[in-house]
Amino acid sequence: MKLCDIASLIRAEVLSGEEQLDDIDIECAYGADLMSDVLAFARSGSLLLTGLTNIQIVRTAQMLDLPAVVFVRRKKPQEAAVKLASQIKMPILLCQMSMFECCGILFQKGILPCHIPDRGV
Repeated sequence: MKLCDIASLIRAEVLSGEEQLDDIDIECAYGADLMSDVLAFARSGSLLLTGLTNIQIVRTAQMLDLPAVVFVRRKKPQEAAVKLASQIKMPILLCQMSMFECCGILFQKGILPCHIPDRGV
């Protein structure tokens, strides 16, 4: 699904990278507020949904080759995070919904989850 369609579905405000929305295809998404979970389980190409607002989330997304970040729960990212995202041409979206609502809507519309490996626990 195109990122522009996702932005419309979750009624997101685009803070950065509006010109890329039509060019980015999203097949899966990962939602987390723990940086360790993002590092462990988000896979390249997935959309990240988070309430973390600092610049490290943009750096992490860049390092993991995540094409865009959605900030949920009305959480506004720090100005430095938006500035970095603009510099690296990474779309940043701001959503009023909870992470649960966003993930549910995206899943219902066919966006797949990032699979967590079975560790036999």
